[in-house]
Amino acid sequence: MNPFKITSLLPLALAAALAGCAQQAAAPGTVNAAGAAQIAAASVTRQAPAEGLYEIAYSTKQDAVFVASAGGRGEDAAPAKIQRLHPESLAVQAEILLDRKGYGLKLDDAANRLYIGNTNDASITVVDTTTNKVIGIVQLAEKIKAPGPDGKEAERYPHSFREMAVDSANHRLYAPGLWFQESALYIVDTRTLKTEKVLPGFGFVATGVTLDAKAGKLFVSNLQGQFFTVDTSTLAVTKAEAGGDQLLNLEFDQGARRVLATDQGLENIDGMRTKLGKLENYSQRSKGNRVVVLDPANGKLLASMPTGAGPVALLLDEPRDRLYVTNRVAGTLSVFNSRSHALLQTIPVPTHPNSLALDARRNVLYVTIKNGEKDPKGAKESVARIKL
Repeated sequence: MNPFKITSLLPLALAAALAGCAQQAAAPGTVNAAGAAQIAAASVTRQAPAEGLYEIAYSTKQDAVFVASAGGRGEDAAPAKIQRLHPESLAVQAEILLDRKGYGLKLDDAANRLYIGNTNDASITVVDTTTNKVIGIVQLAEKIKAPGPDGKEAERYPHSFREMAVDSANHRLYAPGLWFQESALYIVDTRTLKTEKVLPGFGFVATGVTLDAKAGKLFVSNLQGQFFTVDTSTLAVTKAEAGGDQLLNLEFDQGARRVLATDQGLENIDGMRTKLGKLENYSQRSKGNRVVVLDPANGKLLASMPTGAGPVALLLDEPRDRLYVTNRVAGTLSVFNSRSHALLQTIPVPTHPNSLALDARRNVLYVTIKNGEKDPKGAKESVARIKL
């Protein structure tokens, strides 16, 4: 069972829950009247460069788009790779072959590095974006014998890896190691490419991570409504019960001093939490299908924005006061005013929009799009270029 798929790729169709919201946004699929005059119809173009596309990043220094392809399945399947795409035509400029399947991406543009999360191999591959070459692999953990999600003992890695955060000031890369019984936070020294420390105690499927570099605070979320703050100087951890339920991805709004999170609402996760006994002292806080705005001091719910079904990734463009959210099940992209929380636009990008990257200079958004059940098996997946 692949935890990456469990936490971001399984279908759901639940209504957004607005109870307890500090502010109410427009209904999904509509354009807020106050913002309608400020937006124009988006221009969307697509290319299908490879199988198994996941996360995506845009490099200002290289003026290039990097996208992770986990490759295909079977003996004759296409290999895992990073594709470097032209920012306007989306033509493939280079391919960087990977020994291990890549899913998550984190770009450190200042250091000319791309970090690739090898979800199923408990490792991170490091690429030099100036040479398009792999320069190292960080093995985060070794295999152990332990129960799997089905309760049966098996030889496996203790955690899987999805999202990452770069802390340039402290020469660190933070990677939540997710698991069903108990997650952990892995801290990598980016100078030596070695694991510096592993912090335990991050609960049921820790997935979201974002950094407030100015305050020296790292925020981590999990799929049981828990919100963790790590002091990047001391590595002390504090835990709060957050105003959300399945907090998948995080973004930090530096100007407003708020944390934004996608709150998914997967029925499958509810069932798994029950099966593993995680709901003994916990009750479901929402039905998901929304973005929540949290107070970074205590995880308290400040506002909520309803999205389309199955929100996954979110990306904040602070200078333009825009927040973009992929709705995987709905097949749409929600565009919000990040200050008023009003829904400005809903852009169709079927079938299953997944991850986001932004070229702020051109005001262009890049979206990876997963195939659906009706698409041919082994078909290449898409990258959409949206001129906003």
